Amino acid sequence: MTDADLPADAVRTGVWATLGDARTTLALERAGFDWVGVDAQHGHFDDAALRGLFALRHEAAAPVLVRVAANDPTAIGRALDAGADGVIIPLVQDAEQAEAAVAAAHYPPRGARSWGPLPGSRDTTGGAASMPRPRCAVMVETARAVAAVEDIAATPDLDMVFVGPFDLSLALGRDVDDLLADTAADAPLPVIVRACRAAGVLPGAFAGSPERAAALRAQGFSWIAVTTDSGVLHLGSAAARAGLTPPT
Repeated sequence: MTDADLPADAVRTGVWATLGDARTTLALERAGFDWVGVDAQHGHFDDAALRGLFALRHEAAAPVLVRVAANDPTAIGRALDAGADGVIIPLVQDAEQAEAAVAAAHYPPRGARSWGPLPGSRDTTGGAASMPRPRCAVMVETARAVAAVEDIAATPDLDMVFVGPFDLSLALGRDVDDLLADTAADAPLPVIVRACRAAGVLPGAFAGSPERAAALRAQGFSWIAVTTDSGVLHLGSAAARAGLTPPT
C-alpha cells in the first residue's frame, strides 16, 4: 500500500467504527472518508458482527481495516477471511512481533496464513494467487515499541505503523494532548514519523477528534482516524442543531 499517487503532504482521512452496527459502518464508508477502521479490540465488533458487516458490503467504496483484538494468527486470518481489506494489530512491541503479524496476514510463500475465505466473502475462483494483497498495520503504543520503531518499520511487507496515542500517553505517563503537541526531535511522535519515512511505510494514528487530528497532521501522520462513528453522530447533530439556531 503506497500513496505514490498523492502529494507528499496528503492525508488520508479515516473514521473509526466502534458501535458494532454493519449498516452504520457501511454508510460511513460511503460518506466520503478515505478509509474505515473497524474496532474488534475495544469496539462492539465480535466475530459475528464482522461477518455480518462484510456480508452486506457488496461494493467497496474505501479500504476497511479491522483492528483485531490481539496479535493472533487466528484473529488476523479470520478478519481477512471475512472480507477485510487489511488488519491493524495492537500492542506490537518489537520487530519479531511485527514480522509475526505480517506473516499471519499473508499466504505462503511470504507468510503462514491458511487458505479459507468465508463463503461469499470474496470471489475465490482464482485461488490464493487472485486474492488482493492484504494491508497490514502494527500499532506502536508503548515505550518499548517506540524504542524499537526503526526495526518495526523496516519489517518487510509492512504497510503502516499506527499510533494509539491514548495508550502511548498512558505508557509514558504523559497527558495525551501534551504528547501530540511535542515536536522536539527526540519526542515520541517525531521519532515514529521519521522511522516510517526512512522505511517507506505509512505513519498512521487514531485521533478521535478533529482537533487532535490537526495535531497529528502537523506531526506528519498521513493516515488519521479523525473521529469515531459515535463522534460523527455528535458532530452531525451539533451541525444540524446549529442550522436551526436563530442568529443573535
